[in-house]
Amino acid sequence: MKTTFSLLFYLKKPKIQQNGLVAIYLRITVNGKRAETTSGRECLPANWNSSAGRLRGTKEEVKSFNTYLDNLQTQVYEAHRILTEAGGAITAEALKNKLLGKSEKSRILISIFKEHNRKMAGLVGNGYAPGTLTCFETTLKHTEDFLVWKYKATDIDIKKIDHEFITNFEYYIRSEKKCGNNSTVKYIKNFKKIIRICLASGWLSSDPFLNYKANMKVVTKVYLNQEELNKMAKKDFDNERLSQVRDIFLFSCYTGLAYADVQKLKRTEIFKGDDGEMWVIIKRQKTATPSRIPLLPVALNILNKYADHPVCAHNGKALPVSTNQKMNAYLKEISNICTLNKMLTYHIARYTFATTVTLSNGVPIETVSKMLGHTNIKTTQHYAKVLDLKVSQDMALLKQKYATI
Repeated sequence: MKTTFSLLFYLKKPKIQQNGLVAIYLRITVNGKRAETTSGRECLPANWNSSAGRLRGTKEEVKSFNTYLDNLQTQVYEAHRILTEAGGAITAEALKNKLLGKSEKSRILISIFKEHNRKMAGLVGNGYAPGTLTCFETTLKHTEDFLVWKYKATDIDIKKIDHEFITNFEYYIRSEKKCGNNSTVKYIKNFKKIIRICLASGWLSSDPFLNYKANMKVVTKVYLNQEELNKMAKKDFDNERLSQVRDIFLFSCYTGLAYADVQKLKRTEIFKGDDGEMWVIIKRQKTATPSRIPLLPVALNILNKYADHPVCAHNGKALPVSTNQKMNAYLKEISNICTLNKMLTYHIARYTFATTVTLSNGVPIETVSKMLGHTNIKTTQHYAKVLDLKVSQDMALLKQKYATI
């Protein structure tokens, strides 16, 4: 974390006294950032040598005057030495405060990060999803481990965080934590939020992310095709729990609802629309955006199947949904039993709805985006892989047109 450091004595010309004297100021510059303070001395502009930053002349009073400025300069260099040896942040403001005997309050990274996570924990369910908090907690743990690995420290002054720190942190997550590109970018993005808090609070004067850039790689989404959906739906399971998980997963495949939204879905959120059909009308837990979805017969049949289930009857829930971890564990077992050769997770149901159920059947992407509760259609495009089957169907229409020419 190298610094460039310079000093300059100059005349504060706008503040000319009635006697013609002008105040002499000291300017400290570190890495292009300035801090200024008065030297406590004044002189006539005609007697000042701006290039030397001293009074002109050889008289004894001039020598004494310049010696005072020399001593002031020496004190700044001594302050620089003390801060360097103490491992303190070398900034223009810190050197000025050291010269004036003022103590600058130190802001340390991990404490700020922990305070952010504490506040986020208090807002889970009221603006933040539990998964978001978990991701920030993991980022904090990576940050703590990185400080020990790189600096043999448990915390660090935020003013020491620069471009080198960021790039080393990224390297650590990739190499030592063995994280893939998108996971690494996600953790760095979370860390960047903490830096933004420091910048907004005035604790940092420059953004260490200014010349840093990292991009997410497009990942091919896994989804089920119609044949696989039918295969799963027709499978008879000896285990009632597997059958139940299969049904709930299929419900999401035909509605596009994420796990968190199905888990909290209530019977009171299922309405008969103006068209006489049944709809699910909710606000998504993740984004709080409204999502209005007409229920396909498959989804409606699943709801009716569990209408009298004890869990649903007791708390008004639409479906008896287990924890996300248990659901994903059972889905892996279901995949093996159905010989799907795919690593099923619950979120694959959402991809399946966007591709197999809607887009491949001609539903416009704008309609799909609205049903998924997305605020930006670009988000839908990440879900919506255009299937080869759909391309074939579209081109078949074109072939028919050209066949008549």
